[in-house]
Amino acid sequence: MARIGYARVSTTDQDLETQVAKLKAEGCSIIRSEKVSGATREGRAELATIIDFLRPGDELVVTRLDRLGRDTRDVLNLIHECEQRGAFVTVLDPHVSTRGEMGHIVLTVLGMVAQMERRFIKDRQREGIEKAKGAGVYTGGKVRIDRFRINELRRGGTGVAEIAGIVGCSRMQVYRVLRQSGEVA
Repeated sequence: MARIGYARVSTTDQDLETQVAKLKAEGCSIIRSEKVSGATREGRAELATIIDFLRPGDELVVTRLDRLGRDTRDVLNLIHECEQRGAFVTVLDPHVSTRGEMGHIVLTVLGMVAQMERRFIKDRQREGIEKAKGAGVYTGGKVRIDRFRINELRRGGTGVAEIAGIVGCSRMQVYRVLRQSGEVA
């Protein structure tokens, strides 16, 4: 029986240390973490690894429910998958566990609140962008990959996989940039 911690933040500039420290203090023998959005389960390799690793009697521990996800259905499906493996899910803040029936009810409600919060965040973000556009100060989102560098490397004969490693993105992103700029991959 293992206590397995899962820590997640949405962006690369956010810090995982607070979550990891809480999970260690709770006695988690294994802690997996990742920096990826919780909007869906896609791209969350560490979470998938934990689910695959769970054995009967194990416990998946997260600091807050929104670390598992921000979509009620995804969270409930995750909890169901854990239970199918004979494992439990525990949320530290507020302290809720699937070991009892009341825990299921509370986690369902918390999942709905997390989803609603995500919708509110998106609405506020959209309103802020519209306001900034109206004021003429909106410059778009943060540039995450250097498109010029990708095209430059490709013209220099560098392969797609190597470009992805140099720039720090996926091969698919490299292909997308090359396609948009008219370069042949």
